Amino acid sequence: MSDVFLRLLQHLAPIISIIINMKYMNRIILSVFLLLPLAGYTQIQIKGFVKDDVAAIGSANVIISSPSGKMIDDAPGAISHQDGTFYCKVKAGQYKIRISFLGYTSWEKVIIAYKDLDLGTIVLKEDTQNLKGITVSAKQKLVTYTTDRIIFNVENSISAIGGNAIAAITAAPGVIIRNNTISMLGKGASRVMVDGHMVQLTGQELFNYLNAIPSADIKSVEVITNPPANYEADGDGGLINIVLKKGLSNSWKNSASLAYDQNKYNFFTLRDNYLYNRNRLKLSFSGGASLGNSGVKQDLKTYYPTGPWQMSYDGKEKKDNISGRMAIDYDLSKKVTIGLQYLGDYTNSGGGDDTRIDIFNISGAMDSLLIKTGYRDQTSVSHTYNAHLVADLDTLNRKLAVDFDYFIYDAKTDNNFIAKTFLPDMEFLNINLAAINIANQNIDNFSSKIGIEHPMKLINLSYGAKFSLTNSEGDISYLNTITGSPVPDANLSNQFSYKEKNEALYLTGTKNVTQKLSLQLGLRLENTQTEGYSGTLNQNIKNDYLKLFPTVYIAYKKSDDDNFILSYGKRINRPGFALLNPFRSYLNSKSYSEGNPFLKPSFSDNFDFSYTDKGKLRTNLFFNLTKDGFGPVFTSDPETNTLIVTRENYYKEYYYGLGENYTAGIFSWWQSQNMAYFLASKSELAGNLNATAKNGAQLYVSTSNTFSLSKNTKLQADYFYSSAFNRGLYQFGNQSGLNMAMKQSFLNNTMQLSIMVNDVLNSAYLKNYTSAVNGIKQVYNENNSSRYFRISMTLNFGNNKINVSQRDFGNDEESKRTH
Repeated sequence: MSDVFLRLLQHLAPIISIIINMKYMNRIILSVFLLLPLAGYTQIQIKGFVKDDVAAIGSANVIISSPSGKMIDDAPGAISHQDGTFYCKVKAGQYKIRISFLGYTSWEKVIIAYKDLDLGTIVLKEDTQNLKGITVSAKQKLVTYTTDRIIFNVENSISAIGGNAIAAITAAPGVIIRNNTISMLGKGASRVMVDGHMVQLTGQELFNYLNAIPSADIKSVEVITNPPANYEADGDGGLINIVLKKGLSNSWKNSASLAYDQNKYNFFTLRDNYLYNRNRLKLSFSGGASLGNSGVKQDLKTYYPTGPWQMSYDGKEKKDNISGRMAIDYDLSKKVTIGLQYLGDYTNSGGGDDTRIDIFNISGAMDSLLIKTGYRDQTSVSHTYNAHLVADLDTLNRKLAVDFDYFIYDAKTDNNFIAKTFLPDMEFLNINLAAINIANQNIDNFSSKIGIEHPMKLINLSYGAKFSLTNSEGDISYLNTITGSPVPDANLSNQFSYKEKNEALYLTGTKNVTQKLSLQLGLRLENTQTEGYSGTLNQNIKNDYLKLFPTVYIAYKKSDDDNFILSYGKRINRPGFALLNPFRSYLNSKSYSEGNPFLKPSFSDNFDFSYTDKGKLRTNLFFNLTKDGFGPVFTSDPETNTLIVTRENYYKEYYYGLGENYTAGIFSWWQSQNMAYFLASKSELAGNLNATAKNGAQLYVSTSNTFSLSKNTKLQADYFYSSAFNRGLYQFGNQSGLNMAMKQSFLNNTMQLSIMVNDVLNSAYLKNYTSAVNGIKQVYNENNSSRYFRISMTLNFGNNKINVSQRDFGNDEESKRTH
């Protein structure tokens, strides 16, 4: 039955693409799927599965040589995947295969290859003779470098224990979180994926989503500066991929954790994660909740000609959340797997709104002050569904993957506030503003994706297509309560809808030119249609564009620990849905924020070169060019003292930098990861913006050190420093941060106690964020509980002898843009 199903898949693969609605590209994809399979040649494939007495072994070296041990140019060998499997392709002949891994006795065998060969299960035995009297642990590095990404192994980071995905991403090298935006050094805003699928959220909604993913569920964080063509082209700051943990074959495991965080306020987090894998069935369940509050401090000083205005906010934000995840995979046969996955999240945030604005005259004396009080209640609910199929099409190792995803996001904000004006002696003058603001946002996204891996004799191909459809509906009701009774104000209320359809084709080819030189070329074609409509303003904005996004990787591997990589990629950065809404949101009668329905996507060209020396020292040189860059613009009217926050395509930027990364085991008990970057930028501002570009240089250094005091006790100390710098429209103040953490294991590592202090010196927050438009200078600072203390306890139990695949969501890109 399964063989018949496979043959049907082979014949139906080109037809499946037609089902995907592609206005301009149906003929292209049909030709790709029909013709490419005919280009393959008969090859001899060698495969196998590497394990020890307990579990699969990933990253084992598979070396193919002549029977006498001489290396062969066209038989480069392989490295086993994390599930222990490996695949090699050779010409017909006689070979010696050697499989090795640190701490184990190597396995060798001489074979005659005349047809596809399955070596079956290869069990490596611990090298007890060579290890006698000493202890050698094949430790996974905290940070590893591959051709197209940097991998931060969260499992080995003490500071991430007891935290969430935000804490794990923050700890990854070169990743910066500022103003609810995640970015990389030398890049713009980054997109976030979970197991290779884009998250369809941005801003605070994205942070709420990531806060619901515990770090205990995360295996690693991949920082992809120039993503290959099979990934979405969105995100000029590259991609950050969160890889979730997978269980061992024929095992079950349960991990429960309780964490307590203390900043100005405090909150608790309770999580449980269950993994089960037996025979054909793989299950995963996780759930958890957090309860409590966190402190937020913000201040903004605006220098008007008549005197400065000083705004300050010291708030208490709720952090109540419940989330859960379920995944099931079933092997219909040895070659076909189907699966379902669900992720749900409920978040209740908000808090007291206590904002004060001190108004000074030109001599520096206070004239009056505005005090805004109220309460803001925010709730959001998200549901993400995934169905998938993965199949091996034939003995040439061609694979088919099909995904269907559906994402729903509903959010509601109820903001009840009043702003009063007082004299300096607190004598009441008047009510400046009083209202109830009720905002609703509903987003749903459907996407489908098909991909094929197609190894051939001359080149390895991967190709596929994706279709995505997003609908966003938002409305804001404004009720004026200045008289004491709520009166609807149609001029300050709004309804906004947005639709986006995206169709994509991709093709990637990888070729080992020699044993040392490899080349990867990729093309991604995306066709996008958008339509935004404001019912209140009666504005309808449509866009339709077809763009090609090429990628190039050239890698030269001098040895296992020395390599050169040159890459290029073209990217697009699409505005978040909320940024396109033209509605005005008022802080007071003199301050408001508004979106821009005419906002266009920005495009960037990214060049990157890196050299790794002896697996320890990595030199990185990059250059990025961004056109039609967009972002917030703080504009002040000196005549009316009105502050307007808009979103504009206002700059073209050249950004470049040189960095050094050094990883070393200084002693057997001390591992150190160090980074130093010199960055610089040059910007050209749009002619209609009354401002001057601020160009300058930046120094960024960081170090992460892990100390193994004993088998069960580890310490971690991390520090970073960023100099003050200018970039585009803004100036940034210097930042630095020291984090200290300790982990103590008990009962054969089944119980772990972790303690961590983040930002010990309370100096890692955004400060002196300065801009000047229309001659009005503004300085902003924000500290969202940068310094905090955490203590967590984790309990692990189960049968380590019974891999749960945790599938990624295919519409994660669109959900990230909902804010």
